[in-house]
Amino acid sequence: MASKLRIYLNAYDHKLLDQSAAKIADVAKKSGAEIAGPMPLPTKIKKHTVLRSVHVNKSSREQFEMRVHRRMVEIKDATQKTISSLTAVNLPAGVGIEIKQV
Repeated sequence: MASKLRIYLNAYDHKLLDQSAAKIADVAKKSGAEIAGPMPLPTKIKKHTVLRSVHVNKSSREQFEMRVHRRMVEIKDATQKTISSLTAVNLPAGVGIEIKQV
């Protein structure tokens, strides 16, 4: 039986991520566990620079970026009922989840 669970969520869309984190927090509260969060973690920004034309105009470039938003929910005093209710939660596509036992 886990005493403390940390659930890490990541997604490209921050609104979808906040809804998923709130859904997980509600399910954990209903099962009787004490929660901390959802806490925002730093956003990872991946930048890519591309030349607009191949040989001429090297100074003309285009930049693209991908932002990966992250949240963490910590569940204290997790019981078997809490874990089974968390596995039944249906999260939308595009939200990554990682559960660690601390």
